[in-house]
Amino acid sequence: MRGVFSHIKNNFKWYILLSLLFLNITLLYVVLHEDRGNKLTVSFLNIGQGNATFIESPTGTQVIVDGGPNKTLTGEISAVMPWYDRHIDALIVSHPDKDHYEGFLPLLDKYSADVFVESGIQDVSSEFLSLKQKISDKKIPDVLARRGEVIDIGGGAYIQILFPDRDVSGLETNSGSIICRLVYGETSLILEGDAPQATEDYVLSLDGAGLKSDMIEVGHHGAKTSSAPDYLSAVSPQYAVISVGKDNSYGHPNQETLDTLGNVGAQILRTDQLGRITFVSDGKIFTKE
Repeated sequence: MRGVFSHIKNNFKWYILLSLLFLNITLLYVVLHEDRGNKLTVSFLNIGQGNATFIESPTGTQVIVDGGPNKTLTGEISAVMPWYDRHIDALIVSHPDKDHYEGFLPLLDKYSADVFVESGIQDVSSEFLSLKQKISDKKIPDVLARRGEVIDIGGGAYIQILFPDRDVSGLETNSGSIICRLVYGETSLILEGDAPQATEDYVLSLDGAGLKSDMIEVGHHGAKTSSAPDYLSAVSPQYAVISVGKDNSYGHPNQETLDTLGNVGAQILRTDQLGRITFVSDGKIFTKE
């Protein structure tokens, strides 16, 4: 009987080894045959009242700008990334308000990351300090975003930092929000966290017509404190995406902001109405999926 059991046990070991080998070969085949078709993908994730934007370059580099509130990011990411992929190249926090970073805490329990980019605002909330500690424990480089820096994400796509252009450690959190511009070929997108009108107008004074972009993620979830008319006129977006929670207590988006966006001819898309919003760029035009 011992010989029979030994034979069964050995066969079972070979079965496990062959299964693992087959799984590894399958995963390698899937990874090598992923066809992105030289396209850039941007998904404005459905995370409720907050911001979280997933970017994948034509070469597969993955960036998340803002992490949204609570744990909703983890579920959304699993819908836009392959199940076998547990690595994100860059995490960017526009500013340390919970609805823009809290989701990175549980995410980093399951995913690794190469770099963490922040504005440098000094925030003393326990949650943000926990995130910074987790970043340190995982030995992820913590980088301050500064105007003039360009983050190359591959395949000709890159992220330009437009603001901050200085030390913003003492500023109110919204005022120090990172404003950045994602560029791929002839297409571009502006992301700005909760930047108020004063910050928008300051960036306008620096960049002027250079702000022209196909799309903008509307500042501060459509609050009237953002979306300065002259700034939006300079951006002149075809699409304006508002990341906002359904029936939120803040009254976002504000009707004044919606009117301003309408005046510049932008098509308004809202996550509270549409859920996750995904665009693909071939370098010439953004197409909504």
